[in-house]
Amino acid sequence: MAESGNSKLWTLFSLVSALGAAALAKKAIDTGWRAATGKHPPENPADPDVQMGEAVAWAIVSGTFVAVARMLAQRRAADYYRRSAGHLPPQLEKD
Repeated sequence: MAESGNSKLWTLFSLVSALGAAALAKKAIDTGWRAATGKHPPENPADPDVQMGEAVAWAIVSGTFVAVARMLAQRRAADYYRRSAGHLPPQLEKD
């Protein structure tokens, strides 16, 4: 039962850290986009009224930065979990 509780705790902890990192990254990316281009980022890059180059650039920049921020947050969460529990979360333990 303890293993199941640890697994659920890690899942929640990982999810919260990833969502928080994604939200912070999105805010930083929006601010950076406005500073670099002088325009607001596209609300919906799939909209045909958004220029293709702008839509592709936004998809690349936002996707990359959000994914990296989530990965970094989850690594920090796993490190915190390891220091607290003395082992990696069950989903990250090597065979």
